[in-house]
Amino acid sequence: MRHNKKFNHLGRTASHRSALLANMAISLIMHKRITTTLAKAKALKKYAEPLLTKSKEDTTNSRRVVFSYLQDKKAITELFTVISPKIADRPGGYTRIIKTGFRASDAAPMCFIELVDFDENMAKVAKKAKRTRRSSKKVAEAPVEAPVTEAPAEEATVEAPAEEAPAETSAE
Repeated sequence: MRHNKKFNHLGRTASHRSALLANMAISLIMHKRITTTLAKAKALKKYAEPLLTKSKEDTTNSRRVVFSYLQDKKAITELFTVISPKIADRPGGYTRIIKTGFRASDAAPMCFIELVDFDENMAKVAKKAKRTRRSSKKVAEAPVEAPVTEAPAEEATVEAPAEEAPAETSAE
């Protein structure tokens, strides 16, 4: 019986599996999205999310704990300086797995795993794009016109002294 044996060994020895997951976690931190098999992505999610939670508190101890798993200074710097401020208010669920189909050679289920706060297509920007598509073109153009309206106001301020200067030169 397999009671309480939920860990996926991924067909590897313990040292090979830990090296694989550490390398994948480094790639995920550095690139924000990686493509892999579904089994590896699920294992990576269980491996990386506690590290992301640990990075929310930027202390020497938490940096050392995360470094003991990843062993990459550049990834640690990226994690604590770029990623942790963006995920600070999120109470978990830092990664997203999206299935992409099957690999041609062996029909393995493929997917990509990404950091949730770093995907521009599925983040808040995408919601704004949906709103503009549903609204009429006049409403979509209105936010674009607001910055343009501000720019001529500044130009008008610049033009007023320019108009006075030629008037004075023509009077002389």
